[in-house]
Amino acid sequence: MIIERNMEHTDLPLVVIPACFPSMAPYLERGLDAIATKARVRMHTDMTLDLDEIMVRLEHANVAMTTGIHFNNDMLDALAPTLRCITFGGTGVANFVDVNHAHDLDIMVCNAVHYGDNAVAEHTIALLFEITHKAGRLDVRTRAQGWPGSDITEIGGMTMGIVGFGGIGHRVAELAHGLGMKLIVWARHPDTETLDRLGAERADSIDDVFAKADVVSPHLALNDATRGIITARHLDMLHPGAIFLNTARAELVEQGALERRLNNGDIFAGLDVFDPEPLPDDAPLRDCPNTVLTPHVAWRSDKALAGIVDQNIRSVVAFLDGGSYNIV
Repeated sequence: MIIERNMEHTDLPLVVIPACFPSMAPYLERGLDAIATKARVRMHTDMTLDLDEIMVRLEHANVAMTTGIHFNNDMLDALAPTLRCITFGGTGVANFVDVNHAHDLDIMVCNAVHYGDNAVAEHTIALLFEITHKAGRLDVRTRAQGWPGSDITEIGGMTMGIVGFGGIGHRVAELAHGLGMKLIVWARHPDTETLDRLGAERADSIDDVFAKADVVSPHLALNDATRGIITARHLDMLHPGAIFLNTARAELVEQGALERRLNNGDIFAGLDVFDPEPLPDDAPLRDCPNTVLTPHVAWRSDKALAGIVDQNIRSVVAFLDGGSYNIV
């Protein structure tokens, strides 16, 4: 379905939403009025990643509001004569758009920040609970088998190791602390006041975290400096029974090394991010033991989706007014 506003006013800029996740559509539709006072608006309510179709939908667009769409440089070159602004429904826009190339073409790029800190942190802890308390799997077995027995593991007193201490890492630390976990944190720029308040140990290196923690959860942005920062050596430092969680980016970790360590059968993992995505049906991770896998949904809470749309709408309105908001 296509929703349009103000299309008869051909003198106004054209804002196009070429595709959207169904869960985001209601929030986007409610936000159109704020844009329609300043521009024409065309919103496609279905989700497609077909780049040829995306290009057709973005023809003549001055602003593109996108989520999950990869723009290659040829696309940017073709759109540049009219396209002046791209908003991205997330933080890691650099994984989807060559920002420097966009800037060279005088295309403003805007993202959304901190919208999902709490949602991703909660999902991280949810994966931990599923590994230790097995509620979801026990539900399935109870329905199928009647009364299965299974031991569970308490997390109070465990040591949570956090690699990276931005908004999400900060919130994970608070939740873990509230559950009675000890904390060890490595960060390039540690928030010493918060670490002291939570009684966290400050690690000198990532090695320290993997060597000392019962649970390790990375929370780093993906860039050239962090890609593959967690290596086979780090994973081999995990003691038997340790838990590795990843709700950040799969590319932070050497994937082959993670699969190898998991196939040893002596550690557990809760993963919400993969490379590539969607996870192929024949991906080795699907068969790794002791894993809980979710399809990159940690960020997609109701409040997070509303926050993304609100920030993207603000970016578009600011651009139309000659300013900027959340520019990358």
